[in-house]
Amino acid sequence: MAAPKNQAAPVERDSPLVKNGLLPAVDYWISAVQSLVESSGAKAPQMEATSKAQQELERIEKQIGELEKAAGENQAARKQLQDMHERVGSLRRQITSQLGPWQKVELARHPQRPYMMDYVDRLFTDFSEIHGDRGFSDDQAIICGMARFRGHECLLVGTQKGRDNKEKFRRNFGSPHPEGYRKALRAMKLAEKFDRPIITFVDVVGAYPGLGAEERGQAEAIAHNLREMARLNVPVVAIITGEGGSGGALAIAVADRVLMMENSIYSVISPEGCASIMWRDASKKEVAAAALKITAEDNVALGTAEDIIKEPAGGAHTDYDEAAAFVGEAIAKHLGELMQMPKEQMLEERYKKFREMAKYFEQV
Repeated sequence: MAAPKNQAAPVERDSPLVKNGLLPAVDYWISAVQSLVESSGAKAPQMEATSKAQQELERIEKQIGELEKAAGENQAARKQLQDMHERVGSLRRQITSQLGPWQKVELARHPQRPYMMDYVDRLFTDFSEIHGDRGFSDDQAIICGMARFRGHECLLVGTQKGRDNKEKFRRNFGSPHPEGYRKALRAMKLAEKFDRPIITFVDVVGAYPGLGAEERGQAEAIAHNLREMARLNVPVVAIITGEGGSGGALAIAVADRVLMMENSIYSVISPEGCASIMWRDASKKEVAAAALKITAEDNVALGTAEDIIKEPAGGAHTDYDEAAAFVGEAIAKHLGELMQMPKEQMLEERYKKFREMAKYFEQV
C-alpha cells in the first residue's frame, strides 16, 4: 500500500519504538484507514465503511497515547507521533464531511458524547443546583441551577443522560417526567424574577412516555412550558448538544437563539419512529433521517435554529475541552447580543421567529 502524501519522516532506527515495530504498525493502520475513507468517499459515503473507519481511528488514537508515554524524551519519536495525531485529525474531519443524516444520528447518540455537566464543569463557576418541582418530586433527568458565565450570573437548565448503568437508571436515561419540566419552569421563573439569562442544554430522545408520566400530565407540563418560555422576560439561549427529540426537547428549547452542535440532530420524531409510522418498517430509518431534515445544516436552513457550533475533528466526544471551548464562544456571542438588546425588541423578535416557523406560503 502506498504511503500517504503527508506521511512523517522516519524516526531513528535505534529507537525502541521502531525496534519493536510499533511506530511502523501504527503508521500502517493510519494508511489503511485513509485508503478506506478515500474509497468509501469516491462515490458516496457508505455507512458501514465510515463507521468502521471511525472505530479504527479511535483505537489508533488510544495506541498513539500509549506510545507517547513510551517515547519518553525521544524527540524524533514524539514528533512522528504528533504527525500521526494530525493525520488522524485530518481523517476525522474528512469522515465528518462525508457523513449522511443517519450517520449524524449515530454520532449524536455516541455514548461518550459530552453531556450537560461536562460543559458546566468546563464553562461555568459557582454552580448551585435547584431541586424539585414543589409538587411531586425531583426528576434527575433534568438539572437546573444558578451559575456564573464569564462573570455574568445565569440559570442553567438541561437534560442529563447517565454514564454507567446506576446513573442511567437514576436519571431515567435522560428522558424527563412531567415533574422535571415543572422543575425547569420553576427555575426559569426564578431566573426571570432576578433578571438572569437562561441557558439550556438539550440532549433527549423525548419525554418519558410511561403510564405514570401520562397520569401526572406529561403533555400538559410540556405545553405549559412552551407557553411560559415564549413569555419569559429574559434572554434564553438553547444548545442542542446531541439529540433534540420531539416535545421533550422543545419544552426547554423555546429560546431566542437555538444553537446546534455540528453533529447534533433536532426533529419532531426519531428516524426509527418515523419509519415505523410511514412504512411500518423501522429498518427504513436511513430514508426517514434524510426526509426529516434533522441535521444542524437542515435546521438552520429551515429557520428552526440560528447557528451551528463547530466540533472537534471526529465529534465532540474526541475532545471535551475543545468542544466546551467552541460552545463557550457561541454562548458568549449570542448571549452578549441578546443582553444588549432592549427587552421589548427581544420579545418581539422571539414572537416573530416562532410565528414564521413552518411558513411555506406568502400572501400576495
